[in-house]
Amino acid sequence: MLRLFANAHYDFIGFRRRAYLVTAALLVPGFLYLLIQGLNYSIEFTGGTLVQIRTAQAANVGRLRTALDAQGLHGAEIQNFGSQNEYVIRARAAATANAANVDANDTQVTAREVSRALDSSVGAGKYTVVRTEAVGPKVGGELRQKAFLAIFLSFFAVLAYLAYRFEWRFGLAAVLATAHDILATIAFIGVAHLEVSLTVVAAVLSMVGYSLNDTIIIFDRVRENLHKHKRESFEQILNRSINETLPRSILTHGTSLATLLALAIFGGEVIRPFALVMFFGIFTGTFSSIYIASPVLMAIEKRWPGPAARGHLSAPPARPVPPATRKAQPVA
Repeated sequence: MLRLFANAHYDFIGFRRRAYLVTAALLVPGFLYLLIQGLNYSIEFTGGTLVQIRTAQAANVGRLRTALDAQGLHGAEIQNFGSQNEYVIRARAAATANAANVDANDTQVTAREVSRALDSSVGAGKYTVVRTEAVGPKVGGELRQKAFLAIFLSFFAVLAYLAYRFEWRFGLAAVLATAHDILATIAFIGVAHLEVSLTVVAAVLSMVGYSLNDTIIIFDRVRENLHKHKRESFEQILNRSINETLPRSILTHGTSLATLLALAIFGGEVIRPFALVMFFGIFTGTFSSIYIASPVLMAIEKRWPGPAARGHLSAPPARPVPPATRKAQPVA
């Protein structure tokens, strides 16, 4: 299969405007949905109590919800977790009776209220508590701030590294492509109703690494080809560089996607959000490396040309130069 792309000479940059339309068609509805619905933060970020239970038989969810409301836990979430007899109950700090004054002791009170609701609805001794997690709202707020700070600081780290490794023009193009990936992934998380937890934040940061790896490989080949092919236009250089790195990208991303698919199917409920976010992130990272980072770099070089790109910008744009055809060898 990789031989199909060994001597590829596709005009990727020529399709950049169509790619912009695809990006807009995906991002605009996604963010409109987020403005209406918002993100579904886990109790790690909002504060609250999580109780995972296993019952002897399927529970009456409506009756359990009524019992939770009677204990003052209005708006608590109940969902199946893995099997039909396992449930996760999330009582957010904002849903408790005195949310403004919640502290560490109140989270323990919330856990006891959940136990009382289970005793009255499911029956005492007819369920097993698998795990209990409690996070205060102050801690949750700090975790959310630190999560966004980690993503924000990654932009500056990327810009500084690429400015040192290449030029600031390459760094700016890579940062804008990374911003596209993060925004697209956030929209996907919202539309897919995934809960934003620390695991999902880790997936977003991992996705940023994959996207940057692909972009850096293309940019490294661009820098090399700027010196090797003096007579080609900058658009030709970009197309040549993308085509030359295409087999490696397909092999790397193909193996990663196969692993993530296995995690999404067999990994269970805890690891599945990580696998889904990474699965989507690899697709959008590959897309942005070709259709966001490379065209943005071309636009920046046209506006503020660097020393290596000046001679290529004066050349007329043309389609990528196909590789030399190989002569057929006679069969002995």
